[in-house]
Amino acid sequence: MDLRLYVEAPPPVGQALALPAAAARHVQTRRLQPGDPLLLFDGGGGEWAARVERIGRREVVVQVGVQRPMLAPPRPQVTLALGMPANERMDWLVEKATELGATAIQPLHCARSVLRLDEDRAARRGAHWRAIAAAAGEQCGRAWLPRIEPVRTLDAWLATLTDGDARRWLLCAPQPAQRSGEAAAPARERGAGDARPVAALALDARALLVLSGPEGGLSPDEEQRAHAHGFAPVSLGPAVLRADTAPLALLAWVRLSADAASAAVEGPGFAAAAASGAARVAARAPAGAAAAGAAHGAVQAIATAQTEDPHR
Repeated sequence: MDLRLYVEAPPPVGQALALPAAAARHVQTRRLQPGDPLLLFDGGGGEWAARVERIGRREVVVQVGVQRPMLAPPRPQVTLALGMPANERMDWLVEKATELGATAIQPLHCARSVLRLDEDRAARRGAHWRAIAAAAGEQCGRAWLPRIEPVRTLDAWLATLTDGDARRWLLCAPQPAQRSGEAAAPARERGAGDARPVAALALDARALLVLSGPEGGLSPDEEQRAHAHGFAPVSLGPAVLRADTAPLALLAWVRLSADAASAAVEGPGFAAAAASGAARVAARAPAGAAAAGAAHGAVQAIATAQTEDPHR
């Protein structure tokens, strides 16, 4: 498979292009030679064939060839709005969300957030996360990269939402009754309403907007404000997932369910390819997430990753 490299803007067809520094280093590290083929992509569905023209000590120039047919973005479009997990967990989440075809990622400061970023640090982290998404797209073959939105507080972000066709889901942690088998507390005591299991939900919307809390989850007041903005509570089941695992488990379920629906139309060959791709994504997860040979096994592998230390 030809080396894939990210470029920020559509390259000039039929002309020479000096690669960005990161892409040039990648070519040099892989020891490509003049004449070797590669593939350029802009993160917005565009892909272009190219060939290495010249390799210098600090510069790599390629000749841009024809553009490939424009690729459609993954459907449904999924935006993940989440309380930022601390340390390297946010980096891991951005990488895996890119592999799983997230449309956008909205990092949030919430009441219980451990990670707090001032304006300068938030700008630097945003650039860092965009670089992670680009590298993940190069590796996994995604032609569409997620937009990494500026860091906002939960209330400031909620205030920006307008009426649209995106279905809004609030990922809720399981209540103690769900884990013990006892009767659930009334919704008015929980403040989160009755969360519906994702397996019972229909994927008939063109776009999904998913809100997930940080370590420790959203506060009751934050959940109430989310409900007031049209977010319906949903549950991934009785397992307590970490703040970086839960949105990825939901995203994996959405993608595999959408692939299964497409497979029903396109035939068994498509279904086999979808299951194989899902297993490859699960196989890249940290130790503890074993890839399975079937689509639902891949979802389970992602959903059970790192559950031994919930919301830490």
